[in-house]
Amino acid sequence: MMPSPLVPAEPAAAGDGTLYSSIYGDVYHAAHGALAQARHVFLAGNDLLGENARWHGTDRFVILETGFGLGLNFLVTWQAWRESKASGRLHFVSVEKHPFRRDDLARLLAPYPELASLSGELLRQWPPLVPGFHRLHFDDGKVTLNLLLGDAQALLPQLAASADAVYLDGFAPSKNPELWSPALIMAITRLSKPRATLATWSVVGELRRTLERAGWDLERRPGFAPKREMLVGRLENAVSPAPTFRLSQPPRERRAIVIGAGLAGTAISERLANRGWQVELFERHAQPAQEASGNPAGILLPHLAKDDALAARLSRACYLYALRRFAVLAAVRWSPCGVLQVARDAAHEELQRTTVQELKLPEDFCAFLEHDAAQALIGRELAHGGWWFRGGGWVNPGSLCAALLAACGAHVRPHFSTEVSALRQTTDAWQALDANGQLLASAPHVILANAHAANRLLFDALPLTSIRGQISYLPDQLLEGTGPPLHHVVCRSGYITPPDAGTVCVGASFDSGDTDLRIRAADHTGNLRRLDELLPGTVHGIDMRIDPARLDGRVGLRTAAPDRLPLVGTLPDTEASARNDATLDSLPRRHGLHALLGLSARGLVWAPLAAELLASQLEGAPLPIERELAKAVDPARFHLRALRRGRN
Repeated sequence: MMPSPLVPAEPAAAGDGTLYSSIYGDVYHAAHGALAQARHVFLAGNDLLGENARWHGTDRFVILETGFGLGLNFLVTWQAWRESKASGRLHFVSVEKHPFRRDDLARLLAPYPELASLSGELLRQWPPLVPGFHRLHFDDGKVTLNLLLGDAQALLPQLAASADAVYLDGFAPSKNPELWSPALIMAITRLSKPRATLATWSVVGELRRTLERAGWDLERRPGFAPKREMLVGRLENAVSPAPTFRLSQPPRERRAIVIGAGLAGTAISERLANRGWQVELFERHAQPAQEASGNPAGILLPHLAKDDALAARLSRACYLYALRRFAVLAAVRWSPCGVLQVARDAAHEELQRTTVQELKLPEDFCAFLEHDAAQALIGRELAHGGWWFRGGGWVNPGSLCAALLAACGAHVRPHFSTEVSALRQTTDAWQALDANGQLLASAPHVILANAHAANRLLFDALPLTSIRGQISYLPDQLLEGTGPPLHHVVCRSGYITPPDAGTVCVGASFDSGDTDLRIRAADHTGNLRRLDELLPGTVHGIDMRIDPARLDGRVGLRTAAPDRLPLVGTLPDTEASARNDATLDSLPRRHGLHALLGLSARGLVWAPLAAELLASQLEGAPLPIERELAKAVDPARFHLRALRRGRN
């Protein structure tokens, strides 16, 4: 089902000056102090204050909140976590149907100077207001905010998490009954661990009865300020159905072998290293990013669809996560200079226009520029208007891979010029072997991140296709005299990067099943044709000065699955018997053998969040995307489809 566009909250004030919601006709917090209320009701109510706070001694502590609001509960919790010097990781999951715009949120948080450093970090990562899951990292990944923007009734059933504590903090049940409904309470209960705790300022009778029916043991405690009482609870005997998702148990040993040091391999190595894993990284070339990840510049923009289908929603989440990651990784050569995706023709121009209108996309994510506005932005003739992604841009993949490896520190030991020729499974580990059958490394987990070469190591081939792509390098001087200098990426069926990317790249060919790595003059000619479609007249201005056969360029092999979505997760055990009614959750797996493959031509967009997803799966931590999106990239999906075709 397509998610509804977000309706931002509009700041308003009640008669006493307290922040007020005109949508629900209720205040966001008590007039006697929002921070004191958060500490009294939610932290103290869940036993999260002081030296005996429940999160001490845990590897991971998960809090689930209904109603993010200004984020004060999160900020106060983060502050308490810091002050307690907890040694594990904090996951804070919060759902919000009507989030504030960034500028409004900044203004509303300004009156809380004691939280200024924390709120500043939150505001720097605050996402554009588009629906779905948004994962934000703080304190070098020790604190993670999982922000679920949209209707809680739709999003909470899509959450894969096991909460240790619950903050019930919606507007009053009489004002916002959907957020306190029996169905939502059951969903929250299914997301809670045995003996999880709960706290809320509300003590209405229907809520108490709903919680008790779900298995919560309740206790009334003194409330905050004018409220005489509040509720706390402990989940002693849950009666709700079992979760419909599967989270793995935290690993006994955090050791892995990663094969491939391109975007996929370095991304997953860094995400595991950030969690304390020891990784043996194998790359057959002498340095990272030598195959499809070796182009001097790639473009960063999301895929959009008018129906906001799974692929578009996944692409949006990956794109926004990538922007946040690139902003904090040291030494990445990139520029969020903006990307203009020019429409192919008049019909496509109308589709682009209506897509932005019907999805109600905010301008800081995507805007549609009419023809004249698009030409004014680029400074050159264009055939049509197009989508303008002002946060998009270009990235140098090699520098990204190097930055990811640098962030790993001593947790990753790279083995360059070393090819893994075979894998062997033992009782409790996987072994990587060279061409002579000699042991290279052994670990409980192996992650295949070696694109089209992965099938050489597998028992059953994955449906992966190699797609040849050739880009052309244009010397800066060839563009001189053809128009004003480019400052943004422009794309359509092809693309061109601005000179500040270091090398002006024009591309790219897209030849499925072709593995020829030789440069072809015909493909340079094709790239110049794509350039002329993008910027009419540009090629005419340079074609007398250039022989396509003399152009420099580069060929890379992308790897794609039939549905053009990545493969992220544990591989299926195709030799094990499976029931006719098997699902992705029940399908037998090859324990310890995982894939991060099929990034196709969108590796810069897919890789960061795909790596975070796989690392979360290996840790048994809350997943960063909706369960239906995680299933859409599950590498077992093709085996399951084959089983079902056989059954039918």
